[in-house]
Amino acid sequence: MNIRSLALAPVLALAMAFPALADKIPLNEISNYLNSLKTAQAAFTQVNPDGSISTGTVYIHRPNRVRFEYKGSKNLVLASAGQVAVYDGKTRGGPQQYPLSKTPLSLILGPNINLGKARMVTGYTEKKNTTVVTAQDPAHPEYGNIQMVFTANPTQLRQWVVKDDAGKRTTVILGDMRTGVSIPPSKFAIK
Repeated sequence: MNIRSLALAPVLALAMAFPALADKIPLNEISNYLNSLKTAQAAFTQVNPDGSISTGTVYIHRPNRVRFEYKGSKNLVLASAGQVAVYDGKTRGGPQQYPLSKTPLSLILGPNINLGKARMVTGYTEKKNTTVVTAQDPAHPEYGNIQMVFTANPTQLRQWVVKDDAGKRTTVILGDMRTGVSIPPSKFAIK
């Protein structure tokens, strides 16, 4: 063995001690995954813009429907029929409503997601064995953006951070997601 080999041995041993960085999941694979996700249910933890934490269950029925049920409160967030309705369990009035198309959530609930669309993806990185994609409506970046975190093998959505039009951030961290679940349409009825 020559001196050069002996000098490189510690470097090679050190390099082999660390796992290789994971490759980013291709954007077309993430788009296909989101498009194939028809129904899903998962426990979630939400970090609100004020730093408070909420937990509950999220129900997804693509396209365009989602329901966030909050544990221990009568708060409820629904997206259905092109609207997002926010029910505050502390008030007696009806829900506050917004067009779904004017929220970053529409980017993962839409009927045909194409993250390869020009100016939609504003960030795309690999971080701690996850792929992080930041997307916005290319026609209306003023509506905010959504940062999605995916794991690979198989591709799965693990969390998202919505930055709204006022710059406030809401983080949703998903527990184990069950897909292909049966969800009655009444779960998404805005009353």
